[in-house]
Amino acid sequence: MNIISYRAADKTAVLSIFDKNCPDFFAPNERDDLIEFLEEYADGYRVCIHNDNVVGAFGLYEKENKDCRLQWILLDPSAQGLGLGTQIMQDVFNQASALNIKTIQIATSHVAFKFFEKHGAKIISEIENGWGPGMHQIHMEISL
Repeated sequence: MNIISYRAADKTAVLSIFDKNCPDFFAPNERDDLIEFLEEYADGYRVCIHNDNVVGAFGLYEKENKDCRLQWILLDPSAQGLGLGTQIMQDVFNQASALNIKTIQIATSHVAFKFFEKHGAKIISEIENGWGPGMHQIHMEISL
């Protein structure tokens, strides 16, 4: 698998991955937020390529005080079992190290937070129905 910079031509593939993960991992109402993100804030976003297909996407965005935020991590269900999530997190940790980042902030759902716990994230707060009805928002941090 290769991890490369997002290009506007990847938008359809990224939205397709989002759609495949709805409503299990994302609330349908989040799709418009993702579209806005891809059109306005995707500088620094990355995609994962496997067999010439986009199978994942994510972005690590530096904030002030040497903190950063992991944004819009998406994994194609067809790529499960390939170690894609672990490769993404390794790339995130490598980027954070190069930037001398101290904390990675993550906003995820109640169905995905265990993945981030496996990579050292701790729960900071929870908002019931924070992403939409039945999709609870979990705020997490990884201290480096």
